[in-house]
Amino acid sequence: MTTLKGHEQAGASFGVPEPEPESARSVINEMVDAGLFDDLMARIDKGTLQLTGEGGFLPEMVKAVLERGLQAEMAGHLGYEKGERSAASPNNSRNGSTPKTVASEIGDIALVTPRDRDGSFQPALVPKGSRRIGGLDEMIISLYAGGMTVRDIQHHLARTLGTELSHETIANVTDAVLEEVLAWQNRPLEEIYPVLYLDALVVKVLDGHHVMNRSAYIAVGIDLEGIKHVLGIWVQASEGAKFWAGVCAELANRGVKDVLIVCCDGLTGFPEAIEATWPHTTVQTCVVHLIRNAMKFVAYGDRKKVAAAMRPVYTAPSADAARVELDAFTGSELGRKYPAAVSVWERSWERFIPFLAFPAAVRRIIYTTNAIESLNYQLRKIIKNRGHFPNDAAVVKLLWLAIRDIEDKRARERAKDRKTDRASDGNHLIEGAASLGWNGALGALALAYPDRINGYL
Repeated sequence: MTTLKGHEQAGASFGVPEPEPESARSVINEMVDAGLFDDLMARIDKGTLQLTGEGGFLPEMVKAVLERGLQAEMAGHLGYEKGERSAASPNNSRNGSTPKTVASEIGDIALVTPRDRDGSFQPALVPKGSRRIGGLDEMIISLYAGGMTVRDIQHHLARTLGTELSHETIANVTDAVLEEVLAWQNRPLEEIYPVLYLDALVVKVLDGHHVMNRSAYIAVGIDLEGIKHVLGIWVQASEGAKFWAGVCAELANRGVKDVLIVCCDGLTGFPEAIEATWPHTTVQTCVVHLIRNAMKFVAYGDRKKVAAAMRPVYTAPSADAARVELDAFTGSELGRKYPAAVSVWERSWERFIPFLAFPAAVRRIIYTTNAIESLNYQLRKIIKNRGHFPNDAAVVKLLWLAIRDIEDKRARERAKDRKTDRASDGNHLIEGAASLGWNGALGALALAYPDRINGYL
Protein backbone atom coordinates (compact mmCIF):
# COMPACT_ATOMS: atom_id res chain seq x y z
CA MET A 1 0.00 0.00 0.00
CA THR A 2 1.14 3.52 -0.67
CA THR A 3 2.71 5.53 2.16
CA LEU A 4 2.33 9.12 3.28
CA LYS A 5 5.56 10.18 1.66
CA GLY A 6 4.14 13.61 0.85
CA HIS A 7 2.99 14.07 4.43
CA GLU A 8 6.49 13.34 5.71
CA GLN A 9 7.97 15.82 3.24
CA ALA A 10 5.49 18.47 4.36
CA GLY A 11 6.40 17.91 8.00
CA ALA A 12 10.09 18.23 7.19
CA SER A 13 9.44 21.61 5.50
CA PHE A 14 8.10 22.97 8.82
CA GLY A 15 11.21 21.83 10.68
CA VAL A 16 9.45 18.94 12.46
CA PRO A 17 11.92 16.11 13.21
CA GLU A 18 11.11 12.96 11.24
CA PRO A 19 9.68 10.36 13.64
CA GLU A 20 11.10 6.88 13.98
CA PRO A 21 9.27 4.45 11.64
CA GLU A 22 6.76 2.21 13.37
CA SER A 23 5.89 -1.36 12.52
CA ALA A 24 2.46 -1.57 10.89
CA ARG A 25 1.85 -4.81 12.75
CA SER A 26 2.60 -3.20 16.13
CA VAL A 27 0.17 -0.35 15.39
CA ILE A 28 -2.56 -2.82 14.37
CA ASN A 29 -1.94 -4.84 17.55
CA GLU A 30 -2.30 -1.69 19.65
CA MET A 31 -5.63 -0.92 17.96
CA VAL A 32 -6.85 -4.48 18.52
CA ASP A 33 -5.81 -4.39 22.18
CA ALA A 34 -7.65 -1.08 22.60
CA GLY A 35 -10.84 -2.65 21.22
CA LEU A 36 -11.01 -0.25 18.27
CA PHE A 37 -11.78 -3.05 15.81
CA ASP A 38 -14.54 -4.69 17.86
CA ASP A 39 -17.33 -2.35 16.73
CA LEU A 40 -16.03 -2.39 13.16
CA MET A 41 -16.04 -6.20 12.96
CA ALA A 42 -19.48 -6.36 14.58
CA ARG A 43 -20.89 -4.08 11.86
CA ILE A 44 -19.23 -6.15 9.14
CA ASP A 45 -20.63 -9.36 10.66
CA LYS A 46 -24.14 -7.84 10.73
CA GLY A 47 -23.81 -6.82 7.08
CA THR A 48 -24.34 -3.13 7.79
CA LEU A 49 -20.80 -2.27 6.68
CA GLN A 50 -18.81 -3.51 3.71
CA LEU A 51 -15.08 -4.09 4.03
CA THR A 52 -14.21 -3.75 0.33
CA GLY A 53 -15.94 -2.68 -2.86
CA GLU A 54 -17.63 0.64 -3.62
CA GLY A 55 -18.29 2.50 -0.37
CA GLY A 56 -16.43 -0.15 1.60
CA PHE A 57 -14.46 0.61 4.75
CA LEU A 58 -11.00 -0.05 3.28
CA PRO A 59 -11.41 2.12 0.14
CA GLU A 60 -12.88 4.93 2.26
CA MET A 61 -10.03 4.67 4.77
CA VAL A 62 -7.43 4.81 1.99
CA LYS A 63 -9.31 7.76 0.45
CA ALA A 64 -9.16 9.63 3.76
CA VAL A 65 -5.46 8.91 4.22
CA LEU A 66 -4.58 9.95 0.68
CA GLU A 67 -6.62 13.15 0.77
CA ARG A 68 -5.08 14.11 4.11
CA GLY A 69 -1.64 13.42 2.68
CA LEU A 70 -2.37 15.52 -0.41
CA GLN A 71 -3.47 18.42 1.77
CA ALA A 72 -0.26 18.06 3.78
CA GLU A 73 1.78 18.13 0.57
CA MET A 74 -0.05 21.28 -0.56
CA ALA A 75 0.64 22.89 2.83
CA GLY A 76 4.32 22.09 2.41
CA HIS A 77 4.29 23.48 -1.13
CA LEU A 78 2.64 26.79 -0.19
CA GLY A 79 4.13 27.19 3.27
CA TYR A 80 0.90 27.43 5.25
CA GLU A 81 -1.96 25.21 6.31
CA LYS A 82 -5.43 25.23 4.81
CA GLY A 83 -7.57 27.99 6.32
CA GLU A 84 -4.54 30.11 7.23
CA ARG A 85 -3.12 33.14 5.44
CA SER A 86 0.57 33.64 4.89
CA ALA A 87 2.96 35.83 2.98
CA ALA A 88 5.10 32.78 2.25
CA SER A 89 3.54 32.45 -1.23
CA PRO A 90 2.25 35.89 -2.21
CA ASN A 91 1.77 34.92 -5.87
CA ASN A 92 0.26 31.52 -5.25
CA SER A 93 -2.54 30.07 -3.16
CA ARG A 94 -5.05 27.24 -3.05
CA ASN A 95 -7.47 27.12 -5.94
CA GLY A 96 -10.10 24.56 -5.08
CA SER A 97 -9.83 20.91 -6.01
CA THR A 98 -10.20 18.44 -8.85
CA PRO A 99 -12.00 15.09 -8.67
CA LYS A 100 -9.87 12.11 -9.68
CA THR A 101 -10.47 8.36 -9.61
CA VAL A 102 -7.50 6.05 -9.12
CA ALA A 103 -7.41 2.28 -9.29
CA SER A 104 -5.92 0.30 -6.43
CA GLU A 105 -5.61 -3.30 -5.27
CA ILE A 106 -8.75 -2.80 -3.14
CA GLY A 107 -10.84 -1.18 -5.88
CA ASP A 108 -11.39 2.26 -7.42
CA ILE A 109 -10.94 5.26 -5.11
CA ALA A 110 -12.53 8.66 -5.86
CA LEU A 111 -10.19 11.41 -4.62
CA VAL A 112 -10.49 15.15 -4.21
CA THR A 113 -7.07 16.53 -5.15
CA PRO A 114 -6.13 20.09 -4.21
CA ARG A 115 -5.00 22.66 -6.83
CA ASP A 116 -2.91 25.83 -6.62
CA ARG A 117 -3.39 28.95 -8.74
CA ASP A 118 -0.16 28.86 -10.76
CA GLY A 119 -0.30 25.10 -11.35
CA SER A 120 3.14 24.44 -9.82
CA PHE A 121 1.93 21.87 -7.27
CA GLN A 122 3.32 18.42 -8.13
CA PRO A 123 2.07 15.88 -5.56
CA ALA A 124 4.34 12.94 -4.83
CA LEU A 125 1.70 10.83 -3.09
CA VAL A 126 -0.59 10.60 -6.14
CA PRO A 127 1.38 12.13 -9.03
CA LYS A 128 -0.39 14.07 -11.75
CA GLY A 129 -1.51 11.77 -14.54
CA SER A 130 -1.32 8.71 -12.29
CA ARG A 131 -4.39 6.51 -12.46
CA ARG A 132 -3.11 3.67 -10.27
CA ILE A 133 -1.74 3.61 -6.74
CA GLY A 134 -0.26 1.18 -4.27
CA GLY A 135 0.62 -2.31 -5.43
CA LEU A 136 -1.80 -2.57 -8.36
CA ASP A 137 0.98 -2.51 -10.96
CA GLU A 138 2.82 -5.22 -9.03
CA MET A 139 -0.40 -7.25 -8.87
CA ILE A 140 -0.87 -6.96 -12.64
CA ILE A 141 2.72 -8.03 -13.32
CA SER A 142 2.41 -10.94 -10.90
CA LEU A 143 -0.78 -12.16 -12.60
CA TYR A 144 0.90 -11.79 -16.00
CA ALA A 145 3.95 -13.73 -14.80
CA GLY A 146 1.62 -16.47 -13.63
CA GLY A 147 0.45 -17.00 -17.20
CA MET A 148 -2.72 -14.87 -17.36
CA THR A 149 -3.33 -12.96 -20.58
CA VAL A 150 -4.01 -9.23 -20.63
CA ARG A 151 -7.70 -9.95 -21.21
CA ASP A 152 -7.75 -12.47 -18.34
CA ILE A 153 -6.22 -9.86 -16.02
CA GLN A 154 -8.76 -7.28 -17.18
CA HIS A 155 -11.68 -9.57 -16.27
CA HIS A 156 -10.05 -10.66 -13.00
CA LEU A 157 -9.59 -7.09 -11.74
CA ALA A 158 -13.13 -6.14 -12.73
CA ARG A 159 -14.61 -9.19 -11.02
CA THR A 160 -12.55 -9.16 -7.80
CA LEU A 161 -11.80 -5.46 -7.25
CA GLY A 162 -14.41 -3.70 -9.33
CA THR A 163 -11.56 -1.90 -11.12
CA GLU A 164 -12.02 -1.33 -14.84
CA LEU A 165 -8.69 -1.01 -16.65
CA SER A 166 -8.34 -0.88 -20.42
CA HIS A 167 -6.49 -3.48 -22.44
CA GLU A 168 -3.91 -0.81 -23.36
CA THR A 169 -3.34 0.19 -19.72
CA ILE A 170 -2.62 -3.36 -18.60
CA ALA A 171 -0.39 -3.96 -21.64
CA ASN A 172 1.55 -0.78 -20.82
CA VAL A 173 2.05 -1.92 -17.22
CA THR A 174 3.55 -5.23 -18.35
CA ASP A 175 5.62 -3.51 -21.05
CA ALA A 176 7.14 -1.28 -18.38
CA VAL A 177 9.42 -4.19 -17.40
CA LEU A 178 11.02 -4.40 -20.85
CA GLU A 179 13.90 -2.16 -19.77
CA GLU A 180 14.53 -4.49 -16.83
CA VAL A 181 14.45 -7.47 -19.20
CA LEU A 182 16.98 -5.79 -21.49
CA ALA A 183 19.25 -4.96 -18.54
CA TRP A 184 19.00 -8.56 -17.31
CA GLN A 185 19.78 -9.97 -20.77
CA ASN A 186 22.91 -7.80 -20.92
CA ARG A 187 24.11 -8.04 -17.31
CA PRO A 188 27.75 -9.07 -16.65
CA LEU A 189 28.31 -12.77 -15.97
CA GLU A 190 30.88 -14.81 -14.05
CA GLU A 191 34.21 -15.50 -15.76
CA ILE A 192 33.79 -19.26 -15.44
CA TYR A 193 30.86 -21.64 -15.24
CA PRO A 194 31.97 -25.24 -14.61
CA VAL A 195 28.74 -26.58 -16.14
CA LEU A 196 26.30 -24.98 -18.57
CA TYR A 197 22.96 -26.51 -19.59
CA LEU A 198 21.01 -25.53 -22.66
CA ASP A 199 17.41 -26.59 -23.11
CA ALA A 200 14.48 -25.48 -25.26
CA LEU A 201 10.81 -24.77 -24.67
CA VAL A 202 8.43 -24.85 -27.64
CA VAL A 203 6.31 -21.68 -27.87
CA LYS A 204 3.68 -20.52 -30.34
CA VAL A 205 4.35 -17.08 -31.83
CA LEU A 206 2.21 -15.07 -34.25
CA ASP A 207 4.16 -14.60 -37.49
CA GLY A 208 2.17 -12.46 -39.92
CA HIS A 209 -1.24 -14.13 -40.04
CA HIS A 210 -0.01 -17.55 -38.93
CA VAL A 211 0.87 -19.02 -35.53
CA MET A 212 4.24 -20.77 -35.77
CA ASN A 213 6.12 -23.04 -33.41
CA ARG A 214 9.41 -21.57 -32.21
CA SER A 215 12.00 -22.61 -29.68
CA ALA A 216 12.81 -20.51 -26.64
CA TYR A 217 16.30 -21.56 -25.56
CA ILE A 218 17.28 -21.11 -21.93
CA ALA A 219 20.92 -21.27 -20.83
CA VAL A 220 21.55 -22.16 -17.19
CA GLY A 221 25.05 -21.99 -15.75
CA ILE A 222 26.27 -23.51 -12.48
CA ASP A 223 28.69 -21.18 -10.71
CA LEU A 224 31.56 -22.24 -8.45
CA GLU A 225 29.21 -22.22 -5.45
CA GLY A 226 26.95 -24.77 -7.15
CA ILE A 227 24.10 -22.29 -7.70
CA LYS A 228 22.23 -22.41 -11.01
CA HIS A 229 21.68 -19.11 -12.79
CA VAL A 230 19.61 -18.45 -15.91
CA LEU A 231 22.12 -16.67 -18.15
CA GLY A 232 19.82 -15.74 -20.99
CA ILE A 233 16.77 -16.47 -23.13
CA TRP A 234 16.83 -16.61 -26.93
CA VAL A 235 13.91 -17.22 -29.30
CA GLN A 236 14.67 -18.72 -32.69
CA ALA A 237 12.48 -20.14 -35.47
CA SER A 238 15.14 -22.69 -36.44
CA GLU A 239 18.50 -23.52 -34.95
CA GLY A 240 21.70 -23.17 -36.96
CA ALA A 241 25.41 -22.43 -36.76
CA LYS A 242 24.98 -18.68 -37.26
CA PHE A 243 22.40 -18.40 -34.49
CA TRP A 244 24.50 -20.38 -32.02
CA ALA A 245 27.64 -18.44 -32.89
CA GLY A 246 25.75 -15.27 -31.94
CA VAL A 247 24.59 -16.78 -28.62
CA CYS A 248 28.10 -17.88 -27.69
CA ALA A 249 29.58 -14.52 -28.72
CA GLU A 250 27.01 -12.74 -26.53
CA LEU A 251 27.90 -14.85 -23.49
CA ALA A 252 31.61 -14.26 -24.09
CA ASN A 253 31.06 -10.51 -24.46
CA ARG A 254 29.23 -10.49 -21.14
CA GLY A 255 32.30 -11.84 -19.40
CA VAL A 256 32.27 -15.64 -19.68
CA LYS A 257 35.87 -16.67 -20.31
CA ASP A 258 35.57 -20.41 -19.84
CA VAL A 259 33.01 -23.20 -19.58
CA LEU A 260 34.20 -26.67 -18.63
CA ILE A 261 31.23 -28.78 -19.73
CA VAL A 262 28.15 -27.93 -21.80
CA CYS A 263 25.19 -30.31 -21.61
CA CYS A 264 22.66 -30.06 -24.44
CA ASP A 265 20.51 -32.14 -26.77
CA GLY A 266 22.31 -32.45 -30.10
CA LEU A 267 21.51 -28.97 -31.39
CA THR A 268 22.62 -28.38 -34.98
CA GLY A 269 25.65 -26.11 -35.11
CA PHE A 270 25.81 -25.62 -31.33
CA PRO A 271 28.82 -27.85 -30.52
CA GLU A 272 30.85 -26.15 -33.26
CA ALA A 273 29.90 -22.68 -31.97
CA ILE A 274 30.87 -23.66 -28.42
CA GLU A 275 34.23 -25.02 -29.51
CA ALA A 276 34.94 -21.93 -31.62
CA THR A 277 34.26 -19.67 -28.62
CA TRP A 278 35.77 -21.82 -25.85
CA PRO A 279 38.09 -24.30 -27.62
CA HIS A 280 38.67 -26.54 -24.59
CA THR A 281 35.03 -26.95 -23.58
CA THR A 282 33.56 -30.45 -23.50
CA VAL A 283 30.18 -30.68 -25.24
CA GLN A 284 28.12 -33.47 -23.71
CA THR A 285 24.91 -34.86 -25.19
CA CYS A 286 22.16 -35.12 -22.60
CA VAL A 287 21.93 -38.83 -21.80
CA VAL A 288 18.23 -38.73 -20.92
CA HIS A 289 17.39 -37.02 -24.20
CA LEU A 290 19.49 -39.63 -26.00
CA ILE A 291 17.50 -42.43 -24.38
CA ARG A 292 14.19 -40.70 -25.17
CA ASN A 293 15.17 -40.23 -28.81
CA ALA A 294 16.04 -43.92 -29.09
CA MET A 295 12.76 -44.92 -27.46
CA LYS A 296 10.77 -43.13 -30.16
CA PHE A 297 11.42 -46.13 -32.41
CA VAL A 298 10.49 -48.77 -29.81
CA ALA A 299 7.02 -50.29 -29.40
CA TYR A 300 5.38 -49.41 -26.10
CA GLY A 301 5.31 -53.04 -24.92
CA ASP A 302 9.10 -53.39 -25.37
CA ARG A 303 10.21 -50.10 -23.84
CA LYS A 304 10.96 -51.42 -20.35
CA LYS A 305 13.06 -54.24 -21.78
CA VAL A 306 14.93 -51.92 -24.15
CA ALA A 307 15.57 -49.39 -21.36
CA ALA A 308 17.04 -52.16 -19.19
CA ALA A 309 19.21 -53.33 -22.11
CA MET A 310 20.51 -49.78 -22.70
CA ARG A 311 21.38 -49.11 -19.06
CA PRO A 312 24.76 -50.93 -19.15
CA VAL A 313 25.81 -48.60 -21.99
CA TYR A 314 25.51 -45.32 -20.09
CA THR A 315 26.53 -46.76 -16.71
CA ALA A 316 29.72 -48.35 -18.10
CA PRO A 317 32.96 -47.48 -16.27
CA SER A 318 34.71 -46.34 -19.47
CA ALA A 319 34.14 -45.56 -23.14
CA ASP A 320 35.64 -48.92 -24.19
CA ALA A 321 33.32 -50.79 -21.85
CA ALA A 322 30.35 -48.79 -23.15
CA ARG A 323 31.29 -49.72 -26.73
CA VAL A 324 31.26 -53.39 -25.79
CA GLU A 325 27.82 -53.02 -24.20
CA LEU A 326 26.42 -51.17 -27.23
CA ASP A 327 27.75 -53.86 -29.58
CA ALA A 328 26.10 -56.47 -27.38
CA PHE A 329 22.79 -54.63 -27.54
CA THR A 330 23.13 -54.22 -31.32
CA GLY A 331 23.55 -57.97 -31.75
CA SER A 332 20.74 -58.88 -29.36
CA GLU A 333 17.20 -59.76 -30.38
CA LEU A 334 15.98 -56.32 -29.30
CA GLY A 335 18.80 -54.56 -31.14
CA ARG A 336 17.99 -56.42 -34.36
CA LYS A 337 14.28 -55.65 -33.88
CA TYR A 338 14.93 -51.90 -33.41
CA PRO A 339 17.92 -50.91 -35.56
CA ALA A 340 16.74 -47.26 -35.64
CA ALA A 341 17.18 -47.07 -31.85
CA VAL A 342 20.73 -48.39 -32.20
CA SER A 343 21.36 -45.81 -34.94
CA VAL A 344 20.47 -42.99 -32.50
CA TRP A 345 23.31 -44.12 -30.21
CA GLU A 346 25.74 -44.55 -33.11
CA ARG A 347 25.12 -41.04 -34.46
CA SER A 348 25.56 -39.46 -31.03
CA TRP A 349 28.44 -41.63 -29.85
CA GLU A 350 31.25 -39.05 -30.03
CA ARG A 351 29.17 -36.49 -28.10
CA PHE A 352 28.07 -39.11 -25.57
CA ILE A 353 31.34 -40.71 -24.47
CA PRO A 354 32.89 -37.61 -22.77
CA PHE A 355 30.38 -38.29 -20.00
CA LEU A 356 32.09 -41.62 -19.27
CA ALA A 357 35.45 -40.02 -18.48
CA PHE A 358 34.11 -38.49 -15.25
CA PRO A 359 33.52 -40.01 -11.81
CA ALA A 360 30.03 -40.59 -10.44
CA ALA A 361 29.87 -37.20 -8.68
CA VAL A 362 30.26 -35.34 -11.97
CA ARG A 363 28.11 -37.78 -13.94
CA ARG A 364 25.16 -37.03 -11.67
CA ILE A 365 25.50 -33.33 -12.49
CA ILE A 366 25.87 -33.63 -16.29
CA TYR A 367 23.74 -36.73 -16.80
CA THR A 368 20.86 -34.69 -18.10
CA THR A 369 19.53 -31.21 -18.73
CA ASN A 370 16.71 -32.39 -16.46
CA ALA A 371 18.80 -30.74 -13.75
CA ILE A 372 16.77 -27.67 -14.77
CA GLU A 373 13.59 -29.66 -15.37
CA SER A 374 11.90 -28.24 -12.26
CA LEU A 375 12.29 -24.76 -13.72
CA ASN A 376 11.18 -25.87 -17.18
CA TYR A 377 8.14 -27.68 -15.76
CA GLN A 378 6.88 -24.47 -14.15
CA LEU A 379 7.61 -22.45 -17.29
CA ARG A 380 5.77 -24.93 -19.52
CA LYS A 381 2.64 -24.61 -17.36
CA ILE A 382 2.74 -20.84 -17.76
CA ILE A 383 3.31 -21.06 -21.53
CA LYS A 384 0.42 -23.51 -21.87
CA ASN A 385 -1.92 -21.03 -20.20
CA ARG A 386 -1.00 -18.30 -22.68
CA GLY A 387 -1.79 -20.01 -25.96
CA HIS A 388 0.28 -17.99 -28.44
CA PHE A 389 2.40 -14.83 -28.20
CA PRO A 390 2.21 -11.72 -30.42
CA ASN A 391 5.99 -11.59 -30.94
CA ASP A 392 9.37 -12.91 -29.71
CA ALA A 393 9.80 -10.04 -27.23
CA ALA A 394 6.58 -11.08 -25.48
CA VAL A 395 7.98 -14.60 -25.05
CA VAL A 396 11.18 -13.33 -23.44
CA LYS A 397 9.24 -10.89 -21.23
CA LEU A 398 6.92 -13.57 -19.86
CA LEU A 399 9.69 -16.13 -19.31
CA TRP A 400 11.85 -13.53 -17.55
CA LEU A 401 9.00 -12.50 -15.24
CA ALA A 402 8.21 -16.14 -14.49
CA ILE A 403 11.85 -16.98 -13.77
CA ARG A 404 12.18 -13.92 -11.55
CA ASP A 405 9.12 -14.96 -9.55
CA ILE A 406 10.29 -18.58 -9.26
CA GLU A 407 13.77 -17.59 -8.07
CA ASP A 408 12.35 -14.86 -5.84
CA LYS A 409 10.08 -17.36 -4.08
CA ARG A 410 12.96 -19.80 -3.64
CA ALA A 411 15.25 -17.13 -2.22
CA ARG A 412 12.64 -15.91 0.24
CA GLU A 413 12.22 -19.44 1.55
CA ARG A 414 15.98 -19.73 2.03
CA ALA A 415 16.20 -16.32 3.64
CA LYS A 416 13.46 -17.37 6.05
CA ASP A 417 15.38 -20.54 6.91
CA ARG A 418 18.56 -18.52 7.43
CA LYS A 419 16.62 -15.79 9.25
CA THR A 420 18.19 -13.22 6.95
CA ASP A 421 16.79 -10.67 4.52
CA ARG A 422 18.86 -10.92 1.36
CA ALA A 423 17.86 -8.58 -1.46
CA SER A 424 19.88 -8.61 -4.65
CA ASP A 425 17.46 -7.01 -7.13
CA GLY A 426 15.64 -4.12 -5.50
CA ASN A 427 12.46 -5.62 -4.05
CA HIS A 428 13.27 -9.05 -5.41
CA LEU A 429 15.47 -11.81 -4.02
CA ILE A 430 17.04 -13.47 -7.02
CA GLU A 431 18.75 -16.74 -6.21
CA GLY A 432 18.95 -19.89 -8.29
CA ALA A 433 18.56 -23.47 -7.11
CA ALA A 434 21.51 -25.28 -5.56
CA SER A 435 22.99 -28.35 -7.27
CA LEU A 436 22.82 -31.46 -5.12
CA GLY A 437 26.20 -33.12 -4.49
CA TRP A 438 28.06 -30.10 -5.83
CA ASN A 439 31.03 -30.23 -3.44
CA GLY A 440 31.99 -33.70 -4.61
CA ALA A 441 31.54 -32.71 -8.26
CA LEU A 442 33.62 -29.55 -7.82
CA GLY A 443 36.44 -31.56 -6.25
CA ALA A 444 36.43 -33.98 -9.19
CA LEU A 445 36.40 -31.12 -11.69
CA ALA A 446 39.30 -29.43 -9.90
CA LEU A 447 41.33 -32.63 -10.33
CA ALA A 448 40.30 -33.01 -13.97
CA TYR A 449 40.87 -29.33 -14.92
CA PRO A 450 43.44 -27.97 -12.43
CA ASP A 451 44.85 -25.32 -14.77
CA ARG A 452 41.43 -23.94 -15.68
CA ILE A 453 39.53 -23.98 -12.42
CA ASN A 454 41.96 -23.69 -9.50
CA GLY A 455 42.74 -20.05 -10.27
CA TYR A 456 39.11 -19.16 -9.55
CA LEU A 457 38.77 -21.12 -6.31
